[in-house]
Amino acid sequence: MFGIGRLIVGTSGSPGSLRALRYGEVLARAHDAVLIPVIAWEVPGESRGRIQPASELGRACRDLACQRLRDALVAVWGEVPDDPRVQPHVARGPAGWVLVNLACRPDDVLVVGAGRRSALARLAFSKVSGYCVAHAQCPVMAVPPPALARELRHGRLAWAFWRRSLTPDQVLHDRDRPAA
Repeated sequence: MFGIGRLIVGTSGSPGSLRALRYGEVLARAHDAVLIPVIAWEVPGESRGRIQPASELGRACRDLACQRLRDALVAVWGEVPDDPRVQPHVARGPAGWVLVNLACRPDDVLVVGAGRRSALARLAFSKVSGYCVAHAQCPVMAVPPPALARELRHGRLAWAFWRRSLTPDQVLHDRDRPAA
């Protein structure tokens, strides 16, 4: 790769996105590029734009997204980096759309987790990486999930890692719960 100015990394906190973030960091250092970890958020159960971001539910969802991004950065580096070349970004909208619109410069590279590998999971769960590959105007790197994540999907505790839809009540309830 030649002339990388920014690495935009989709960050959700999943094992695949954490691996993508680590890979993005290595690539950013090698090319002296800016690293932009990005998390997208939406109000659960509502189509985009129907609830104003200033609403209580909108603020709760944004706060939750900020915390998830902070948690992901701490999981990768042990702290939120205090480096001007690392510029975390939180944006409202569908994840693929947010990433593709942010990665708009000719010297950008978009890094995403490749998602799950089974045939059924590819149909149902790799929407973000598929969207990015189909719509991005810059190179896209899809980083495969770590081996542990692949093993977990077949284990006894795999059910604990399934993604479930959030309801507005869950978001507001989780916001009021004290941090562990």
